[in-house]
Amino acid sequence: MEWDPAKYVQFGDYRDRPYFDLTGRIHADAPQHVVDLGCGPGNLTATLADRWPEARIVGLDSSPEMLARSGAYAGTAPNLSFSLADIAGWTPAGGTDVVVTNAALQWVPGHRQLLPRWLAALKPGAWFALQVPGNFSSPSHTLMRGLAESGAWSGRLAGVLRHEDVVGEPADYLKIMLDAGCDADAWETTYQQLLPGENPVLEWVRGTGLRPVLAALSAGDAREFEAEYSAGLARAYPAGAHGTVFPFRRIFAVARKRS
Repeated sequence: MEWDPAKYVQFGDYRDRPYFDLTGRIHADAPQHVVDLGCGPGNLTATLADRWPEARIVGLDSSPEMLARSGAYAGTAPNLSFSLADIAGWTPAGGTDVVVTNAALQWVPGHRQLLPRWLAALKPGAWFALQVPGNFSSPSHTLMRGLAESGAWSGRLAGVLRHEDVVGEPADYLKIMLDAGCDADAWETTYQQLLPGENPVLEWVRGTGLRPVLAALSAGDAREFEAEYSAGLARAYPAGAHGTVFPFRRIFAVARKRS
């Protein structure tokens, strides 16, 4: 399943905001080694190189398409680099001071079981900050799953989409971090995003959640599925005088390993 970096950054201002809300809660003064786990196209990772110019900033992602895009940022700062890596098989090195993972762990089955191992590997004083979507029960996702499970599509899309347990609630991540010997903070934010254009929620999910469906279908079937799904989205998210309001719930958790 390939990523389309251009589609992913189409709503850049809205997609970027949770990253800065997350990293703003990291109070590391002079880290030496910072990892952005699931760095995507690299534009946000580059901001960490500006924030901590003395640190070695490494962006990791499993998508060659995203890393091709991030290469454009690799030459913008001497302390910034990017590498291909699978999150599920990753372990932080002993000298890692900060780990950031933004809108990536929802793609990693069992990530809540991996978190204790990652936190255990960090040295005292290190930071771990995560953000995941919390909108799997919103119409944008329930309509997609319902259509995929319908009689017309279930044979072609069985097992393609994951369900409500893809991510935990804020309290789940808080407990994991506290149990791992960290001081921790967890919260959620629902952004009321005002999207322009015709049926913009469809354009939004084309860059993320709809990708597995489109990748599993032929071009003709993908168009047919999109048409049915689009009609449901238009009813669930009607355009208003100022645009289409798209509530966007995000879950955040930040931990600092105790000394």
